[in-house]
Amino acid sequence: MQEYSSFINGEFKKGKEKKEIINPSNGEVITSVFLASPEDIDYAVKSARLAFEKGPWPEFSLAQRKDILIKLSKAILAKAKELAELESLNAGKPIKETTFMDIPSSAASFRYFASNLENFFQTEEININSQIAQAKGELIREPRGVVALISPWNYPLLIASWKLAQSLAAGNTVILKPSTLTPLTVLELAKIASKVGLPKGVLNVLVAKGEETGKVLCTHKNVDMISFTGSNPIGKKIIESSAKNIKKTIMELGGKSASLVLEDADIDSAVNGCLCSVFLNQGQMCTATSRIIIDEKIYRQFVEKLKERTEKIKLGAPLDFQTQIGPLISKAQRDKVVSFMNKAKQEGLNIISGGKIPEDKDLEGGFFFEPTLVEAVSPDSTLWQEEIFGPVATLTKAASTEEAISFANSSEFGLAASVWSKDKEKAARIAKKISAGAIWINTYGMFFDQLPFGGFKKSGFGKELGKAGFFEYTRLKNIITDQSKEAKPLVSYWYGF
Repeated sequence: MQEYSSFINGEFKKGKEKKEIINPSNGEVITSVFLASPEDIDYAVKSARLAFEKGPWPEFSLAQRKDILIKLSKAILAKAKELAELESLNAGKPIKETTFMDIPSSAASFRYFASNLENFFQTEEININSQIAQAKGELIREPRGVVALISPWNYPLLIASWKLAQSLAAGNTVILKPSTLTPLTVLELAKIASKVGLPKGVLNVLVAKGEETGKVLCTHKNVDMISFTGSNPIGKKIIESSAKNIKKTIMELGGKSASLVLEDADIDSAVNGCLCSVFLNQGQMCTATSRIIIDEKIYRQFVEKLKERTEKIKLGAPLDFQTQIGPLISKAQRDKVVSFMNKAKQEGLNIISGGKIPEDKDLEGGFFFEPTLVEAVSPDSTLWQEEIFGPVATLTKAASTEEAISFANSSEFGLAASVWSKDKEKAARIAKKISAGAIWINTYGMFFDQLPFGGFKKSGFGKELGKAGFFEYTRLKNIITDQSKEAKPLVSYWYGF
């Protein structure tokens, strides 16, 4: 396969240092990517700043901006098969997921924000009529400037597309830094962008070492905003660094989400929904509902069905459409999951399914791990409190709805949750009591471009998607015009000159 390099100011720029890109399903090298140097990073920032202040991009009308984003969306779909296969090869994601979810959803984000530009950029007028003043206020949205987007390895193209679609629609210029583990589809997206009329410098893609690159971008005086999706330890460093120059930040961090399965739930639907919510993408999701809280009256029936179906899940090569779970992203990630299993045993927890590296010889070259169920996990357990980021579900019984809600909220994270009940009104009341940014009722993982996504507590702050997410990438300006009639405004008389 071709070698890749960073995309800066409209060109792919080779560096001196290379990084091998590994196929996690067999441990073999796919290709290499040239890493950006510190000088390349500075060049990318300068290019983005120049494109924002003096390039043609700021002069584009909303219609012209919309046209480019629609072309981007169509071009992604035109290369959907190639992108889906590349994403599966690079990230280990089952081809069924990349084909039917990741790639079309990436294209849809560009189309959605393109199609709503006029609506989002409408000027709001507020007339002030008081005893001392008459004025007109105009509230207008403007782009923030140069935005650094730091995207994760678990959804390489999709989350990058979320961020990029909003940033470009708002009129910003962008420095996009993908994970060095999974940069390939994002670099293919840069090729697409260069062919649809996006001016030079508007999109820059840096493949570079994470910590040092993040520090430069977060402290650089010519970067106006940081949008980060990733782990809490890195998120804390980004917040600290960005505070030095008071930058706007969006933080989408970790999660330890809960599924509440009530006594009146449709058990088959709840079981299948929970399987999806924790084993999709090998459990490598910040929204994974890895804490399943089940009403004690249906606990044994639910767990037996969950165990039976878990053990039927097919592990295999990502490019096989029969595969339901692929490999974890790296050996290091699998080692982390193994360490959690060791902690579970030390704490006396009951691993009722999985819990180990599969023995299948066809899988031994990759970073596979069996889908795992751990029983009788209490809120003070390590597995309850810490994000595993692997195919591991913890099971706990609740004596009442109130206890289930208490269990759900007994986490430092607050990203997402699911409630399973045939009584939708009751489920809605419960959802209001759960401290999480996204609550699904009788479903899981339905992300819509129209609706904002983002968490509470240690899961971060700020929103992606929807009108609220779009506004994060803009700044709000208030223009006030005096409207006094037949007299000068009060301020003209204040000093009496």
